[in-house]
Amino acid sequence: MSSHKSKAIKEEELPEEAAQTSYLDKELRPSSWKDYVGQKAVKENLNILIKAAAERGTPPEHVLFYGPPGLGKTTLAHLVARETGRNLKITSGPAIERVGDLASILTNLAAGDILFIDEIHRLNKTIEEVLYPAMESGVLDIIIGKGPSARTIQLELPPFTLLAATTRVAMISSPLRSRFSGGVFRLEFYTEEEIEEILRRSAKIIGVDIKESAEKEIAKRSRFTPRTANYFLKRARDFAQVEGRVLDIETVHHALKLLGIDEKGLSPSDRQLLEIMADKFGGGPVGLGTLAAALSEEEATIEEFNEPYLLQLGLIERTTRGRMLTPHAYEHLGKIAPDNIQKKLL
Repeated sequence: MSSHKSKAIKEEELPEEAAQTSYLDKELRPSSWKDYVGQKAVKENLNILIKAAAERGTPPEHVLFYGPPGLGKTTLAHLVARETGRNLKITSGPAIERVGDLASILTNLAAGDILFIDEIHRLNKTIEEVLYPAMESGVLDIIIGKGPSARTIQLELPPFTLLAATTRVAMISSPLRSRFSGGVFRLEFYTEEEIEEILRRSAKIIGVDIKESAEKEIAKRSRFTPRTANYFLKRARDFAQVEGRVLDIETVHHALKLLGIDEKGLSPSDRQLLEIMADKFGGGPVGLGTLAAALSEEEATIEEFNEPYLLQLGLIERTTRGRMLTPHAYEHLGKIAPDNIQKKLL
């Protein structure tokens, strides 16, 4: 048998293997309320909203989820759709560039469909204004033509539910926020115990035997975020597989060291931020724009990725004059805090 034929067989097998890998994150997503760990208050409110709407025979009212990335906003949208038995249409703020894009999406909805818009804070104001009557009155106002000859056509829309998610709720205008009549819910960071429960489920799904000590270590460094915990679990699994090791705490230590994750779960960019604040700005206060320039990083990345976790750990604080390090940050860096920061501790 020629090597050419053998190679062809392997190439035919690759798409299926690649698909299994690429869909792994989908497999890890909870498929029922029972599997969705944490966010108890949000789940209870959604359950009441869904049941009440079902009893009235109407779609659930519009809901906005906000909070740091990776806490389960998209998963909640999938669960609401599954619980109501409705079709879920997914898009994002950046994908809706023109009014025509939004009109196309809304007019293609069927009665009872659920529309999920991720990163809704990135919708421009013109599109927001078209969305207001669609959410409130179920109509779509379209302007045809320009100048004196312009005219408005009003299209009736089928009843639908808008679920939206954002990491920056302050960037959503007040008129848009007020139209989420079903509720505006903040997703909180998870506890280590909740993360451990999520890891046990994920390990079972991906077919790895994880030691309890390894589970706790990943949970401790997971930034209180399920998405990060699952990422660390998969990389620890890869390390254990390649090195021929069991997935114990030592394997986790080695795997996370390769990723540059320290004992508090700080990434290299987190530590670089703390180091620059300590060495170049005396611990602060320093403005976000100045800090972003010093790091050659986007302001939004610092605000959405680095800051929430650093604030949660008490390593930095926001003041009216800018960001400042805390004595705990200096302790973590192995540095001596300057007098002005030591005084804050007293």
